[in-house]
Amino acid sequence: MPIQLLPISLANQIAAGEVIERPASVVKELVENCLDAGASQVTIDIEQGGRRRIRVRDNGNGIPRDELALALSRHATSKISSLSDLEAIQSLGFRGEALASISSVSRLTLTSKTPEQEQAWQAWVEGRDMQAELAPASHPQGTTVDVQDLFFNTPARRKFLRTDKTEFSHIDEVLRRIALARFDVRFQLLHNDKIVRQYAAVQTPEQYIKRVGQVCGGSFTDQVISIDEQSGPVRLWGWVAPAHACRHQADVQYFYVNGRMMRDRLLGHAVRQAYGDSLGEDRAPTFVLYLELPAQDVDVNVHPAKHEVRFHQARQIHDFVLASVRQAFTAQQPQSAAEPTNRSQHGYTASNEALAQQVRELQPQHREIFPTRPTVSPSAVADYANFATPTKAPADVSARVETSIADSKVLTIVQQRFALVEHESLALLNLQQVQHHYLQQQFSQQAKIGLAGQPLLIPVKLTDSDIVTALKSVDMKELALLGIRLECAKQSVTVLDVPSALRQTDIASSMRMLVSKLNNHQELIAWLALHQVQSNYSLAQAEHWLQYARDLNDCPASFWLAVSLPSLPEALR
Repeated sequence: MPIQLLPISLANQIAAGEVIERPASVVKELVENCLDAGASQVTIDIEQGGRRRIRVRDNGNGIPRDELALALSRHATSKISSLSDLEAIQSLGFRGEALASISSVSRLTLTSKTPEQEQAWQAWVEGRDMQAELAPASHPQGTTVDVQDLFFNTPARRKFLRTDKTEFSHIDEVLRRIALARFDVRFQLLHNDKIVRQYAAVQTPEQYIKRVGQVCGGSFTDQVISIDEQSGPVRLWGWVAPAHACRHQADVQYFYVNGRMMRDRLLGHAVRQAYGDSLGEDRAPTFVLYLELPAQDVDVNVHPAKHEVRFHQARQIHDFVLASVRQAFTAQQPQSAAEPTNRSQHGYTASNEALAQQVRELQPQHREIFPTRPTVSPSAVADYANFATPTKAPADVSARVETSIADSKVLTIVQQRFALVEHESLALLNLQQVQHHYLQQQFSQQAKIGLAGQPLLIPVKLTDSDIVTALKSVDMKELALLGIRLECAKQSVTVLDVPSALRQTDIASSMRMLVSKLNNHQELIAWLALHQVQSNYSLAQAEHWLQYARDLNDCPASFWLAVSLPSLPEALR
């Protein structure tokens, strides 16, 4: 077959295959056009799930008569006109394909009136070349797009449509997402001449939560945590549910980038990571969040349906979202919990009573050796306290463990960070101390050639005279070996890069602590490594760290607390 130009109608149908997946896709494209046109009221009228009819009416600026025919042409748009516009898109639409694509797979009529025109005009396309026909019409200011018999000329596409109920549910979800993007617009949704949804326009941030409740339900808004964080030109605001109030389904996860609804893995991962270990596997993060940043810092021209974006500083955006959500959670905690010491912040302290209780609730084959209602003796409390903090264990404990470590095996995890190990007796392995030991070795090796610095999303300016003086007094080459890059001014210091271990910390506090430890290299390395110690471990990770302990030529005694089976009940009485 020779190379030839495709007929316009066929080219438009190919484009429709990328943009128009189902009736909900039509609704999304048409409503976004309404919003770009400055509408304050949008009405969506659906018949038979959208397969019979989709009519979208707005009170926006309208389309002039001379541009109506052009509006139905492919690659015709009022949103952009140059490459520079494409690199900083402010509007929801910009491709100029939606109306042409929809009209190629349906019977589409476009009616519009501008404030300057006395007469409204109507346009539709017919024939192989899809030439637009115009006629006068009766219509108030604004635009109505009437789409009938969707996919009537593409039977293969039409047969893949689901039931009317299913297709309408997708349309309803699209409107829910758009309603959360534009609080200032009134939306009305009808199905088969019955009003299904009405979202009244709200103008103030205090009223936004009312619409959020309409869309997401009172169970979300009753326990919601508000977020409003800004660093330079980047802002994250919205609402997120605490871990205990998160839903079991991922049906309330709304994320917007500059007003555009997104399903972005990077952003979703940042929010999920902010929950840490507090979110169970049976629950999903629940949130309504809005990210605002300069248009030139995000590329929305990635996917035909505009569901995805690409950030120019993806890692920094990820870290900003993570830190902002985590900060919101921290602010909700009591003051004593919100400002832990360095050791407890990284999970190094444990409740002796809770630890004893979890040991008593181990695997069934060991339960009979534990008292039913024990009270922990003062000596047992001291043993647990010594174990739960990185201090050296007694010599007799060390000797007892060394004889059995080679053939030992992990039975279970206690307190999420201790491994119960069995051989000739029971022993508890402090997984955090093992990992901390490993990280110190790694940091020591890396520090010889220099730690890799990572840029902060927003550089942190320090103005406290003490820390500024202290940092300026340090050799910049020494700081560079630690992955730290500064920009010094007369009365301030701006932190540009830090090692990965400090990226999620309070930079001002971390710089002060780092300077105080520069004279003791071993203490500095131990402090840096502490920031990357986990707070909980899986069974597979416990096996890994047990093997690491086996492979050490001189296994530190502080890794262990050994307890023989006969003596354990006595210790717990």
